[in-house]
Amino acid sequence: MTPVVDLLGEPGTGPARSRRPVYLDHLPPCNQACPAGENVQSWLAHAQAGEYREAWLQLVEDNPLPAVCGRVCYHPCETRCNRGDLDTAVGIHAVERYLGDIAAREGWRFPVGAVTGNRVLVIGAGPCGLSAAYHLARIGHTVEIRDSGSLPGGMLHFGIPAYRLPREELMREIARIEAMGVRIIPDHTVSDVLAEKEEGCFDAVLLAIGAQLDHRIDIPARDASRVMTALRFLRGIEEANLPKIGRRVIVYGGGDTAMDVARSARRLGATDPLIVYRRDRQHLRAHDFELQEALIEGVRVRWLSTIRSIDNGEVLVEEMRLDENGVPQPTGKTERLDADSVVLALGERTDSTFLRAVRDIELADDDSVVVDQDLMTGHAGIFAGGDVTPGERSVTIAIGHGKRVARTIDRWLKDARSFPVLKHPSVTYEMMHLPLYSDVQPKTETQAPIAERLDDFRETVATLSEAHARYEAQRCLSCGNCFECDQCYAACPEHAVIKLGSGKRYRIDYTRCTGCAICFEVCPPRAIEMIPEPRRAS
Repeated sequence: MTPVVDLLGEPGTGPARSRRPVYLDHLPPCNQACPAGENVQSWLAHAQAGEYREAWLQLVEDNPLPAVCGRVCYHPCETRCNRGDLDTAVGIHAVERYLGDIAAREGWRFPVGAVTGNRVLVIGAGPCGLSAAYHLARIGHTVEIRDSGSLPGGMLHFGIPAYRLPREELMREIARIEAMGVRIIPDHTVSDVLAEKEEGCFDAVLLAIGAQLDHRIDIPARDASRVMTALRFLRGIEEANLPKIGRRVIVYGGGDTAMDVARSARRLGATDPLIVYRRDRQHLRAHDFELQEALIEGVRVRWLSTIRSIDNGEVLVEEMRLDENGVPQPTGKTERLDADSVVLALGERTDSTFLRAVRDIELADDDSVVVDQDLMTGHAGIFAGGDVTPGERSVTIAIGHGKRVARTIDRWLKDARSFPVLKHPSVTYEMMHLPLYSDVQPKTETQAPIAERLDDFRETVATLSEAHARYEAQRCLSCGNCFECDQCYAACPEHAVIKLGSGKRYRIDYTRCTGCAICFEVCPPRAIEMIPEPRRAS
């Protein structure tokens, strides 16, 4: 009558595995931070292997304007890059720019999907409209862009100075989108959306009109000819239709546009451009590297100051102070400054008043267009994206909106449901195991000497060489994802890690694995996690 004993039911005296290693893909912080939703780590991996066409094809799955973004994006991906905690962030934007430039040089083309028979009207040829048109054309929809400007690009063309974005590079990337069959009609102002939708037999409409009106404030000015807005100033440069600004130029504002205006004024002959800003440097809206470039080029900033009036070449400026909430408060202390011209750079707003005729479209207090989670307005089949919608504004955010709204338009046309996309958990620098990595200094872009920059609007930054672009891509740590470094394979004392061949990674032989976690501890990118040992079925 001896009882039956389960020899596997309880651990014996020898080693027993309580945890087991598993390979997991995490979300790299660069991918997570990219407003365009690029798979940055993936195209960097191709670039570091010298597979530049494959890298470009991976990149443009999400962003059709890499040469543009490599120049004008504020690269939040680099701000989040884990390499920055080790030495210096990977120069992601510089490699992206290299891929965009080599694509133009080699004449690489975008893939186009089989024709679906659906027609989509895009109003606005800025970054959001161009991005959406591209993604819709890749799916196979027929797309027509109608824009009020004389040239496509929107603020890319008329709001960003050529020393940051050469027009030939912009037009090359736009031409590649047109080569997909996207039709762009310039000098066409849309005033009746529903009429144009019906007359053109369009199945859906995207409002991507951007924000191309300046914010205005009431400043007493006896000589209005001395005062202009930032967008009028920048557009005047592009159209060679700018009044003489003189040598003493004051720019009122603290955003990136104010920096662009001041640096442009310097190139137009202003000897002492001055930015007047209501807050201090800590609260500056412009990116710090934009400020640094402006200071290097001779632009001065008068902090904690506001303009009270403009009178016959004199600007009355009042000193401000910040209260306990960081809000500027007047002090009553004033000073008069000489100025030949004043440029107001106080932000942009959208011109959406023509949409009030569409009953179901709701406008916010700032005239931006209210949309739902799928970027559709209250009128079925009319969508909106980019700067015309509420939220933060940048070129790359607008490009990301274009991709997102193109996919929702496609689902709407197919009457398909949308499902939430589950993302892998992100990996931080503290989670990684990097004892074998040493500092590697980045290969930075070459900038033109200051003395040469101020003569004209030629680009101030040079594209990386092939060798430097590949070197910079190789600095990527592959955060959170296996790159087959063989550390786990070499370290396992039980030979439980099995190589599956190039590009296929590894598997764990759990009949050998003791759960010692050595593979986990030596995995540099944290592509291995230790999980509790699954319970055996009784």
